[in-house]
Amino acid sequence: MPDNNRRFQAGPDPFGRTWEIEFRWLQTGISIRHADTVDVKFIVWTHGSSGDAEPKQEKVIALPHLALLTLSAKTGHPLTDPWCLKLAARHLRYMITSGEDLEKTLVTVAPAELERAAGLAQAA
Repeated sequence: MPDNNRRFQAGPDPFGRTWEIEFRWLQTGISIRHADTVDVKFIVWTHGSSGDAEPKQEKVIALPHLALLTLSAKTGHPLTDPWCLKLAARHLRYMITSGEDLEKTLVTVAPAELERAAGLAQAA
């Protein structure tokens, strides 16, 4: 069964919490912040009964266009919106389970991280 990248759970995070994630939009960063990226916005939150819940917050995963073109050429995968959504969702899952960059609202994905999200490289 294919991954659902529009609504899913990720975790546990370093504190043992499971996060709820909803996809909101995907658009070119140049149109909203003059960046040569594909930006993918998610809303994330946790539930908890002992005060450890996190309220809904935005996470924008910025995929640099040049790195996407390089990865597309390397993998032979066409550069499509669904593929960008999949890469961003995989990176967000990694952020949650590792705790890396979780405090940030906007995260620009490095080329090596993009390769990891595509399944080409192991976590650094």
